[in-house]
Amino acid sequence: MKNWLPLKATLVILVFGAIILLPQAIPSMNYYAFDPRNANAVLDFKPPTPMADFDVSPLASESSLDELRNRRLTAFAPRSLMDPGHTLDHFYESLEKGGVTRVLHYGDSPTTADLITADVRVLMQQQFGNAGTGFVLIARPWAWYGRRGVEMSASNWQIDIGGNSPVKDGINGLGAVSFRGAAGAVANWTLADATHHSVEVYFLSEPEGGDFTMEADGRPMGSASAQAAGTAPAFERFNIPEGCSHVTLRVTRGSVRLFGADFRRADPGVVYTSAGINGANVTLLSRALNEEHWTQELQHYNPDLVVINYGTNESGFPTFVDTTWGREMRLAVQRVHNAVPNASILLMSPMDRGAKKDTGEIDTLATLPRLVTTEAKVALDMNVAFFNTFEAMGGQGTMARWYASEPRLVGADYIHPLPAGAKIVGELLFSALHEGYQHHKAQGQRQKIADSSATAQARRP
Repeated sequence: MKNWLPLKATLVILVFGAIILLPQAIPSMNYYAFDPRNANAVLDFKPPTPMADFDVSPLASESSLDELRNRRLTAFAPRSLMDPGHTLDHFYESLEKGGVTRVLHYGDSPTTADLITADVRVLMQQQFGNAGTGFVLIARPWAWYGRRGVEMSASNWQIDIGGNSPVKDGINGLGAVSFRGAAGAVANWTLADATHHSVEVYFLSEPEGGDFTMEADGRPMGSASAQAAGTAPAFERFNIPEGCSHVTLRVTRGSVRLFGADFRRADPGVVYTSAGINGANVTLLSRALNEEHWTQELQHYNPDLVVINYGTNESGFPTFVDTTWGREMRLAVQRVHNAVPNASILLMSPMDRGAKKDTGEIDTLATLPRLVTTEAKVALDMNVAFFNTFEAMGGQGTMARWYASEPRLVGADYIHPLPAGAKIVGELLFSALHEGYQHHKAQGQRQKIADSSATAQARRP
């Protein structure tokens, strides 16, 4: 007698296969499950090895990490960071004033794990001061979600991810993910830095809203009610007792819909929030999020700089890139500008994306340079800044070199950087922004000298 699979098991396998392959045909579905072209690479995956300092490790290929360091030093070239309209001036002026500068970085899977963004955050806070960890989600939507310096645990939450949402109302908060919990739902955050002085919870007020409490190291900080006559974003700030590092949120009555918690220190400096959604593409911002709700969330966070960092997932769909992607990016930029017109906006291109050719060689996916060119044009037309990550990290064939390096800098899909590779990209972005800031300061000083000289000449008899 032949051993056939049971009918139910067969149907489950067929449905699962359809689900993971469907986004290959419809990129605007806003999630990325599996690319059949990378099947061999997935089987060849090697987990990252923790490294204290990748800068001193040699490479097995013709490239070396010293050469990569030199590339970082040349990333200051104007072609890597373009801002002809001086739209980053608001961001630079905020840094110069010395108060709190808020950065909001939207991206896809690398930023989900706080790769790249954590390295930029550390460098900015070392240079300009540490104003806090920033916005963190209530729970982990994906096992690899995280924020450097924060340990998380949670239970009893229904998670709704923007762009891949069963609720489909687009009300997903600042970080594009919402969390519904009834009495008994709990969220815990443990901060490596015990000097945070406050936490602000982002949630939804609604007619049937419940209550939640906050505590730090077991000590009550207060409570809040999500019940209101209408539905609207709501925010409640709690003071963290000195020296406490473990913060707990508990739903105590009814049902609440929460978005995240924003941790701040009393010191001036930079808050750099990473808002990464796994598998996301630009349509998350251009269409998936409810515009009125997202506008209110953005206005409350009040960013000085918004980074829009998509394109990797879309680059696998040539028709979408060549006909639709630029239009969607324009819509996303316009939405952000309408919500926070004073904020600086930076379009950050995707990294290189490698693909294995029939010869077995790894080379840049043919669509990606076209996408980067389109994005540069959108930035110019919309008068926002543009950082060419693809070019700054080495251009054509970078992921092939990174995959052959020792230590390896990119995973076996030739897409996702390992921690050492992410650190390189983070340093590239920081270096370009820091040089732009120094140039802005120098221009301001020259202008002051010129104004002072003109005033002195005008006073002469």
